[in-house]
Amino acid sequence: MKTARVLLADDHDLVRAGIRSLLERMTGIEVVAEASDGREALELAKKQLPNLMLLDIAMAGLNGLEALARATKEFSAVKVIILSMHANEEYVLQALRAGARGYLLKDAAVAELELALRAVNRGEIYLSPRISKRVIDSYLERLENERPLREELTLRQREIVQLIAEGKSTKEIAFFLKVSIKTVEAHRAQLMERLGIHDVAGLVRYAMRVGLVPPEKGLTA
Repeated sequence: MKTARVLLADDHDLVRAGIRSLLERMTGIEVVAEASDGREALELAKKQLPNLMLLDIAMAGLNGLEALARATKEFSAVKVIILSMHANEEYVLQALRAGARGYLLKDAAVAELELALRAVNRGEIYLSPRISKRVIDSYLERLENERPLREELTLRQREIVQLIAEGKSTKEIAFFLKVSIKTVEAHRAQLMERLGIHDVAGLVRYAMRVGLVPPEKGLTA
């Protein structure tokens, strides 16, 4: 089996250092880059050309699901494993729809991390055992019958929804995305009209419902 070139993204320095230490002990695994958020992960992927990405699901600015969606479009050879504390159905379904090849819970044993990496590197799909058959069956059924809510918005609009849900002001969002305040306001008006939502609390609830932010990171709505 070819060496797995891994890019690791997690917004907690200690967690990232611990995972990197584990990966470096595994034969045939090479950590080529580390990132603290989804946007940095995509930038590093262009330079380092990993064939595997380990993405934390809950990163500020650009979360793992959004980074996953962009990575699968921009880097066809990259396989992505999502790292998460959440075993709930909606997060798993969002990840699989966006093209994840693995979904690994953060409380997994070290042996499971290696198992997931090697399985995905071989071209297989790996899901933590705690993710039940019911989730997989539901995923297959919903792929046929449901248009994902997140597809209602453009990538830029989803970024703005996430940042609003994280408590960023319009000025902060404009600075973060390097666009004008008027551009942010225009996107915000368009996405509110498209979703039929007319206040920030509603946007926060939407962001949590479709997995743009985990419940504990959203504003109190």
